[in-house]
Amino acid sequence: MTKSREKFVELAEKRVNRAMKELRLIGNLSNKTNYEYTDTDVTKIFRSLENVLKDSRNKFKNGYTNGADEFKL
Repeated sequence: MTKSREKFVELAEKRVNRAMKELRLIGNLSNKTNYEYTDTDVTKIFRSLENVLKDSRNKFKNGYTNGADEFKL
């Protein structure tokens, strides 16, 4: 493997695993015993996540684009 390929694999594995962990933690917010939220809140959360995922995928197809920087309810 080339150095640039090795670096890509190393960083991709670390970043994707970290993102997966954080997404699981977002799922923990669904516990109604501990948290109060509305359907609108849930829709905003997942719309934002889907947009970031779509932006990231598009970067691989079209090069760098600038998406939303921060999430707010």
